[in-house]
Amino acid sequence: MSKKEDNMNKKQLFEKICKDIKSIKIQGATNVAKAALRAYYLFPEEKTKKILIDLRPTEPMLLHVIELAGKKSKEEILGHFSEAQDKINKNVLKIIKKNDVIFTHCHSTNVVKALIYAKRKGKKFEVYNTETRPLFQGRKTAKELTCAGINVTTFVDSAAAIAMKGDSGRKKVNLILFGADALLKDVVINKVGSGMFAEIAKDNNIPVFIVADSWKYSPKNVKLEQRDFHEVWGTKKIHVKNPAFEPIEIKNINGIVSELGIMPYKRFLKVVRKR
Repeated sequence: MSKKEDNMNKKQLFEKICKDIKSIKIQGATNVAKAALRAYYLFPEEKTKKILIDLRPTEPMLLHVIELAGKKSKEEILGHFSEAQDKINKNVLKIIKKNDVIFTHCHSTNVVKALIYAKRKGKKFEVYNTETRPLFQGRKTAKELTCAGINVTTFVDSAAAIAMKGDSGRKKVNLILFGADALLKDVVINKVGSGMFAEIAKDNNIPVFIVADSWKYSPKNVKLEQRDFHEVWGTKKIHVKNPAFEPIEIKNINGIVSELGIMPYKRFLKVVRKR
């Protein structure tokens, strides 16, 4: 293969990765960051970094990883993900009690892998989750957990309160695990609906824990992404709003589970800032 053909193939792959990140075909902050890193090393230049960061400016982990590219080796950066997930798995295991009913929303690689780990370690629990419209990321969560032998019940988004409180003989939720797209000084940013669900949980004394890699922390505020209205409804006669994320207030969060440990959110901020 000539150098010209090789560059053409790399360009096609680079463009495909960018398209998949932008369209959310690649889901989850960790998977997005890994894909962006792969794309960067196809064309390791400063202009490549800008292109990749602009794809998802609301993802601090992507920004963090791309900023590290060139300063640390690819192996070192990728090594962080597996090491962090291993510690997160062990920490989540500590907060799951026998016969828990765990509620989650959208799709989080950190949450899914931690639950599968807990199942393999013999923990007995079941999961309630949401479809997560309009792109149905919750179905990905449900499929992955089910394949691991975990009992999953999927609810439409608007039935989340019914799921949490228990209905028709179903057990009430007693633990909520949310992932995170951004960990900020005042709030946690996650898939739209998360803030509302956390408020419902607070009113019903259901503990809410954020499960996330500390690399999702950002000292700066993050603009909340508004996605194309066509994902919801392809009509031009009616105004359609399609916010992708919303804040979860710290007062509604019982703690955060990261590779740094299990701790109150304000304590986490102090620790992560020092690091």
